[in-house]
Amino acid sequence: MARICYSSSLILISEGKGVVAVQDRRYEAAPGSLLYIPAGQQHDFIADKMDPMVHVCCYFDWSPVDRREVFEHPSFICYNEAPAMPSLIGPAFPFAIPEYTIVDKLWVWIEYFEKFYTPNEYPNARTYMRSLKVQSHFQKFIEFFLSYALKAEHIPDPRMSKLLEQLDQDLLRGSLLPLESYYGKLRISRGYFFELFKRETGMSPVQYINGFRVNRAKEDLQFSSLSITEIAEKHRFSSIHYFSKLFRQHTGRTPSEFRDELK
Repeated sequence: MARICYSSSLILISEGKGVVAVQDRRYEAAPGSLLYIPAGQQHDFIADKMDPMVHVCCYFDWSPVDRREVFEHPSFICYNEAPAMPSLIGPAFPFAIPEYTIVDKLWVWIEYFEKFYTPNEYPNARTYMRSLKVQSHFQKFIEFFLSYALKAEHIPDPRMSKLLEQLDQDLLRGSLLPLESYYGKLRISRGYFFELFKRETGMSPVQYINGFRVNRAKEDLQFSSLSITEIAEKHRFSSIHYFSKLFRQHTGRTPSEFRDELK
């Protein structure tokens, strides 16, 4: 029976064969067939009568969608007789993901699926800790899947990922180094560094650093009793005038206005 899922889904055929239909597209399915079905896409499974297919699957949203007032389960599936509610359909991934692929080393993929398979009920502190572990397994799986599905086109450059982690830590500690110290370790030119940085973050290094500091300042304005001058000094702004100027550029308000609105 055709169905629509409110969440995105990944379906891996582990045994048997058949056909998977997605909207008006039909895919021959066999062990190793991996299908990504975006939220809201009508699909159906047609198993071979002699060798019916078996699958493992997972349902997820690329960003949170609260359906608790309507459904008991977040991955609720809607069949033909119950039309889907568009407002509850999960978001799409920002880049194109192949709908159908064939994976190698089927056992590796099944093992990834099995690591985060759980009834997802955690009534006490100990099982809540288990929940965090399961979530980490799922995140690793999604990273593994995207690396496979997108190849190199949209996968973050590992050099820049490490550099951004270091940059964030240095900003938090108030020990930011000159930019040359960061891209010098990568042994790349200043121009290429700026190109990679823009590609990874959508911003120049200076814009990224200023945005980071403004966001940290917003937290202090909201949750601390520090004066605006003290906050500007804490986050290494060269002057309170420069701090106020950048803060207004990022938020549309001065630090004082921002704090007053929270009272």
